[in-house]
Amino acid sequence: MSKKLVLIDGNSILYRAFYALPLLHNDKGIFTNAVYGFTNILLNILENEKPSHMLVAFDAGKTTFRHSTYKEYKGGRQKTPPELSEQFPLSRELLNAFQIPHYELEMYEADDIIGTLAGIGEKEGFEVKVISGDQDLLQLVSDHVTVDLTKKGVSEVESYTPEKMLEKMELSSNQIIDLKALMGDSSDNIPGVPGVGIKTATKLLKQYKTLDTIYENLEEISGKKLKENLQNHKEDAFLSRELATIDLDSPLTISLEELGYKGYEYKNIYELFSELEFRSLLDRLHGEKSDEEVVVELETFDYQIVDEITEDLFTGKDALHVEMITDNYHEANIEAIGIVNENGNYAIKTEQALTSEVFKNWLQDQSKEKYVFDAKGVKVALLHRGIKLEGITFDLQLASYLLNPSDNNEEITAIGRRLGEKNVFLDEEVYGKGAKRKVPEFEKVSEHVARKTHIIYTLKDRFMKELINNEQLELFNELELPLATILAEIEYFGVKVDIDRLKEMGKELTDRLDTIESDIHDLAGEKFNINSPKQLAVILFEKLKLPVIKKTKTGYSTAADVLEKLEPEHEMIPKLLLYRQLKKLQSTYVDGLLKVVRKDTHKIHTRFNQALTQTGRLSSTEPNLQNIPIRLEEGRKIRQAFIPSEQGWVMFAADYSQIELRVLAHISGDKKLVEAFQEDKDIHTQTAMDVFHVSESEVDSNMRRQAKAVNFGIVYGISDYGLSQNLQITRKEAKTFIDKYFSVYPEVKQYMEDIVQEAKHNGYVSTLMKRRRYLPEITSRNFNLRSFAERTAMNTPIQGSAADIIKKAMIDLDSRLKKENLQARMLMQVHDELILEAPKEEIEQLSKIVPEVMENTVLLDVPLKVDYSFGESWFDAK
Repeated sequence: MSKKLVLIDGNSILYRAFYALPLLHNDKGIFTNAVYGFTNILLNILENEKPSHMLVAFDAGKTTFRHSTYKEYKGGRQKTPPELSEQFPLSRELLNAFQIPHYELEMYEADDIIGTLAGIGEKEGFEVKVISGDQDLLQLVSDHVTVDLTKKGVSEVESYTPEKMLEKMELSSNQIIDLKALMGDSSDNIPGVPGVGIKTATKLLKQYKTLDTIYENLEEISGKKLKENLQNHKEDAFLSRELATIDLDSPLTISLEELGYKGYEYKNIYELFSELEFRSLLDRLHGEKSDEEVVVELETFDYQIVDEITEDLFTGKDALHVEMITDNYHEANIEAIGIVNENGNYAIKTEQALTSEVFKNWLQDQSKEKYVFDAKGVKVALLHRGIKLEGITFDLQLASYLLNPSDNNEEITAIGRRLGEKNVFLDEEVYGKGAKRKVPEFEKVSEHVARKTHIIYTLKDRFMKELINNEQLELFNELELPLATILAEIEYFGVKVDIDRLKEMGKELTDRLDTIESDIHDLAGEKFNINSPKQLAVILFEKLKLPVIKKTKTGYSTAADVLEKLEPEHEMIPKLLLYRQLKKLQSTYVDGLLKVVRKDTHKIHTRFNQALTQTGRLSSTEPNLQNIPIRLEEGRKIRQAFIPSEQGWVMFAADYSQIELRVLAHISGDKKLVEAFQEDKDIHTQTAMDVFHVSESEVDSNMRRQAKAVNFGIVYGISDYGLSQNLQITRKEAKTFIDKYFSVYPEVKQYMEDIVQEAKHNGYVSTLMKRRRYLPEITSRNFNLRSFAERTAMNTPIQGSAADIIKKAMIDLDSRLKKENLQARMLMQVHDELILEAPKEEIEQLSKIVPEVMENTVLLDVPLKVDYSFGESWFDAK
């Protein structure tokens, strides 16, 4: 094996990474961006360099031997940000996990350690690689010492050999010290010679070779001012050379033998990466391993494979896990079933469990408490097998989501490991990833399932206590857990789709797109591929000579925001924008819906994500019902394809009117806002009247539009810039508008200020039902991060409370429909809207019940208002 010594400038790389990457932190609020970038560098080095010996050198402190020569050395440097300081101990922890030696020496800098070791290594026949962001280290370059300097943050490096030095800098490594002597270094407070920059210094050194020779030939140097500066600052120049010179004979207490590198233990890396939440880096490490390689050894785990299911297996307080390895539980196989209780840990074969009457009776027994992960998914999977699961009193996924909404709550093992329950594999370590995903023999699956079920059982009491401490037990028991059952029934039943109508829409869109494409080609004067940004850019910016708004690495940008700004410039642009919208509509919604419709029932079975968004809103996948575009008529028509599942039935839609503004009125207590809603005024007209000081009859459509933009913008903490973009007015006009708004609604402004202070004090904000959103960036020194957190603090209590209200309305409505013995059933929830289907004869009764329930589900200081309609399709019900 070749001898290769890699020496890393720890301080330099950490600083580079910190400023190159946005602030990142884990769930405990520990900042990790510098360590993340540092880790990427380390992994690249290990992969590309394959060192036999290795060391990361750090500065030992602020004072060095150079300060005895020049007290102002490194003076004037800004204090290290605390967000970076706290990452230095983490970096050492990281190096210990990688088993990479690290070292610091009192009174010396990392450069001196590296310089000394590089010299020793070269003498002993090593190829030496130095990695830093500091050009000072270029003085070490030789035939056997290469210096890699980071560029563009930490993602790229440039390697310097003697040849590269001459090519790039026109100097040898020996001249770097003299270069620094002449030009100085503001970052280290090395004075140099005033007026001498890199060009002048390089020119002098190319001609005279060394600093000494320059001063020996001072009289022949041209340029009066340059000569004067050199003469007057001779002492500074030689002092600068002394300060810039790396000590190649530092009194090290380590030897090269101690720097031998033999690799790392994956287990140690895994545990640290999990704690720091470096998930993408974990994926990268997994990619280095073969499927057969054991990733980590787990402690012995006692469990039993159940041979015969008897009633003695259950205690009435049991953890249940139904193992599925694909996300779509509507179609997934059940690989095994786990049961854990005070008697032990058990695994059962799927067929054995689902054909056992004892087991099925236990599943359907409401009086037997069951603790699960993802109640909704488990319920749906069992419903597809004719079993109605009852008695769920704890859901690990929902509890974890409420306690830590920003975390990855999609896997039992991820939650467990985050909380110290590390005696379990990740799913991908058992089944593989992507195309390599496969189910191993039952013995391996059974142990994995038993371990996962054990986590549910172990964490249940801990999570329930935390929910109580957070005053979130009611939110969990009365809102999220009952909602999971309702969503499971909605998903399992599905919603019917008119396939013929969808196909007809697809053809209509194709015809429309062909017409628009032809118009665009006529306007361009030639045919080209509209979907090719490169070809489109040539037409717009070279042929039509439209103003260039933005450039990318590959050329002119033709992104949507660019086209929107160009819209007044040419009649082709509106057609291009429309073409793109219709193309997306066709591919995402027409073709997309056709792909997920079940051929036997003509139904789609979406999955509502209950533990995803930080505001508490539901989202949906396969298909995404939340994002069907309704601003375009063609988008609204997509809803024509959603129809009742039975003859003689109709679709019924009910949605909250301006619920977020009503919640804002309640939370802020603003008298004028509350009064407007209590008197059932048009809030946008009222705002226009108050801001523009006009009567109701004088409010024109433009005034109302502006008032509407600021009303909804305020909810999202809109800035004057954001409002100016929305309304196409100047920032000054937008600021005036916002100032007037706050003068009219002063309690709203007070709420905005108070909630930001509350977030800074508590670290989180809450909804009316105690849902929390944690905001660690609220005290960040980074303006952009802090501003985003402040806007989030303003918005979350409003948007989150609105989300909680419609969730509670679903629970109340489900109860009321059953109480009234109605056949009507809920099919979908889309933002503030509930969609039902019902027999025509129930519509009169439904028209009273639905608004009544939704408007009274939560009592605020302002009335909630619900609009409803019905028709032959979802489109007709709007």
